[in-house]
Amino acid sequence: MHDLLKEIDKYLHRLFDIGRSLTGDGNRETLEILQKIVPIEVKAYNSGKAVYDWTIPDEWNANDAWIKNADGKKIVDFSKSKIHLVGYSHSINKKLTFEQLKPHLHLHSKIPDAIPYRTSYYVKNWGYCVTEQQYNELSNSKGELHVCIDSEFNSNGSLNFGELLIPGNSKKEILISTYICHPSQANDNLSGFLLSAFLARKIMENKINNYSYRFVWVPETIGAIAYCESNESILKKINLGLVVTTVGGPGKFGYKQSLDSNHRINCIIEEVFNENLIDYIVYPFDINGSDERQYSSQGFGINMATISKDKYYEYDYYHSSKDDLSYVKPEFISESLDLYYQVLLKLNNEIYYKNLLPNCEPMLSKYDLYPEMGASRLPISNKYEELDVLRWILLLSDGNTSLGEISRKIDVDQSVLLQIAEELVRKKILIKV
Repeated sequence: MHDLLKEIDKYLHRLFDIGRSLTGDGNRETLEILQKIVPIEVKAYNSGKAVYDWTIPDEWNANDAWIKNADGKKIVDFSKSKIHLVGYSHSINKKLTFEQLKPHLHLHSKIPDAIPYRTSYYVKNWGYCVTEQQYNELSNSKGELHVCIDSEFNSNGSLNFGELLIPGNSKKEILISTYICHPSQANDNLSGFLLSAFLARKIMENKINNYSYRFVWVPETIGAIAYCESNESILKKINLGLVVTTVGGPGKFGYKQSLDSNHRINCIIEEVFNENLIDYIVYPFDINGSDERQYSSQGFGINMATISKDKYYEYDYYHSSKDDLSYVKPEFISESLDLYYQVLLKLNNEIYYKNLLPNCEPMLSKYDLYPEMGASRLPISNKYEELDVLRWILLLSDGNTSLGEISRKIDVDQSVLLQIAEELVRKKILIKV
């Protein structure tokens, strides 16, 4: 465990200061570093490519940005925090009065000494995010302010993303998606895309392979949309998945439910929390959030859930410079990693049976499964006798409903169901699939 924490800490420090956005050199650098953890394949979509109702934007890279007063003092410096610059700002090199500059300055509404995070991806603009102290210093400066943004757009550029398919014994896939576009914010979402890399490595090392696993590292929204467009036929076959985000804070664990709140992914997450004696928050599915709304859209209908530790929107430092490496700790990410792994392990260990006699109930007495005297079998739960449970298994074992789902549906322990199901296999009434 100690070695894992040291490794997580090393990558947190190595990745935190990289300038990431929807596109650009920072994303490529980030993916190259993650390749040292797990064999991600780095791919790209060209700028200008149409993806459903969207278009991949021009590639954007920011080289430098600052504001100097008349004495040449840098009051705002992009090199000290990447979120000083509004994402996708165009270049400017002018001397302005404070009143001219003021509309382009952004303050945090609640934390005076925090730099807010702002973007202008699809509207051509420029701006700076500053603390209240920097704002006051700019407003009190004598003379004009020298404003400089050195950035560039490339219409022949690309949007880069990472993909890793871990093949299993089944072609049925579980999707794990995370986003890589936020600069200089540790919980949102350095913690999430780093956890995803370690999670993929753990699956490969432990050969958790009853399913296949599709991991993707994409810029939020446009990256997920582009990935859906180019992998439509594959994703339409996927039933469930996880969006990994905000997993490294000091606050409470919680999970955002998938679109179908009754889906087994939600039940399994709650089982994992309960087994670990964790007091957790349940967030119902909401249209706001991350890329679950892309994967859960009508065309795909994938039930995507999220386990979080200090969920986005919920913690005070969200989208600010206070979301730094003093807020996120390796041990918090490690705890979240273990929970995600336990969920995938439960999914991997699910057992499926298929009824070989699906057309009406079989004549159970032929198989010595029906009591000679009515009501001669004792109840095995508060609700059902053994014969009732056997009938439920026959009714619901369609090859796509796991024994765990049947257990939760009829509220009978899975170990009891397993004994009866295996007897039905011996009688050649069920087959394990």
